[in-house]
Amino acid sequence: MVHTRTADASPATRVGITAAAAALPERVVTSAELQEQVERESGITLPPRLFSRMTGIDTRRVAGPEEHASTLAVRAARAVLGSAAADPDDVDLLIFASASRDMAEPATAHIVQADLGTRAHVFDLTNACNSFLNGIDTARAFILAGRARRVLVVTGETPTRSMRMRASSAAQVRSAFAGYTFGDAGAAVLVEQVPTGGILDVQTATFSEHWTAGGIDGGGSRHPRGDEHTYFHGDGGKLRSIFERIGLDVLRAVHHRTGLDWSDYEKVLVHQVTLPYLTRFMELARVPEEKLIVTVPELGNVASATIGVQLARINEKLASGSRVFCLGLGGGVSITTMVWEKS
Repeated sequence: MVHTRTADASPATRVGITAAAAALPERVVTSAELQEQVERESGITLPPRLFSRMTGIDTRRVAGPEEHASTLAVRAARAVLGSAAADPDDVDLLIFASASRDMAEPATAHIVQADLGTRAHVFDLTNACNSFLNGIDTARAFILAGRARRVLVVTGETPTRSMRMRASSAAQVRSAFAGYTFGDAGAAVLVEQVPTGGILDVQTATFSEHWTAGGIDGGGSRHPRGDEHTYFHGDGGKLRSIFERIGLDVLRAVHHRTGLDWSDYEKVLVHQVTLPYLTRFMELARVPEEKLIVTVPELGNVASATIGVQLARINEKLASGSRVFCLGLGGGVSITTMVWEKS
């Protein structure tokens, strides 16, 4: 079943993204190095250049032993506050919106707040790779409800820690293969009232009958302990087919409702898992390649930080009035679209 919620395209109060920043770990790991490590630790031999050929990913950033999800989020938060010449005390709500977290309890947002020195109300928001876009949408809702003035939305993603480096068989490698696309990153945005433009439209569509298609089973009440449940597993081909079946209808609904076509957007920001998936998306949705900010060959799949990193790369280059289309895809399965116009 599909449950869709859309934003009012012409709200009396305009809310937008006023600053964006990203944070990347220093360590770079190539797909060749990653495959060599898996083969070495597993004692198996895989086809040459399998990881790079199947994913189109050349490199990814990997957090160091002392770098956590909160570490990357704090770095991005400091960068975004600096770019806006804002003080941590200017923030009255902080949302840590990520598929990763430092620990089961307390909320990672508390760790971020303590490091930043704010007194904002904080909480975590988690919805797989849609977490960050959902966080921005939630920030907007708090502002429209009069419960916040300036919201800091942050993510810190460390999904490389869910990679299965030691597999017992080639079949186990196949089950874990989607995890080998991962990279680590952090991102942050400020969300507040704006005089013009802002977030013009949001659509969410949820297809929870597909929740078993992939994920990390450990850490919850079903599997509270045990390393076996801490690795990402999933059927990448199944997830791709699900998104292909449902995604185009969502895009058509947005285009019909807003009256906007790809030519009306300066950039189109898309969650990126592999390069073949991105190429297939361009073919099906007929998105001009020059509209995209392609990050996956360089950074891999950085989960919910994907669109945040892309926003950080383009924000300062956008002229007032430029429109940006964001498309988030998340396990579960969910799709989030957002139309944003820079003030």
